Amino acid sequence: MLATKICVDMHWLRSPLPKRCVLLFTQRLFCSQRQLPILTLFTKDPCPLCDDAKEVLEPYKHRFILHEVDITLPNNKVWYDRYKFDIPVFHLNGQFLMMHRVNTTLLEKRLSKLEDT
Repeated sequence: MLATKICVDMHWLRSPLPKRCVLLFTQRLFCSQRQLPILTLFTKDPCPLCDDAKEVLEPYKHRFILHEVDITLPNNKVWYDRYKFDIPVFHLNGQFLMMHRVNTTLLEKRLSKLEDT
């Protein structure tokens, strides 16, 4: 349905190909792209260890979406109570992954597992 809507909305596209070919092409283009996993970083300001961890993550940043959660904000009290002495803490797609520092071996293993599914 999305591909059909895209074809209709892309009226400016004048293709010599039959509409069915354009439809199949757009379905493959948009449906074959996977959504990146979400790596959540529980942090606060300042957090030098978190800054160091983000530098270590730099080579991997194209493989996930980084979401930072400031545990000192009032609406994050649950995370503050849980992680106040352990930041940086990382969750991958909502599951605990690691704390204190980036374990690149573990990160690589979990990202590869998600990419293979």
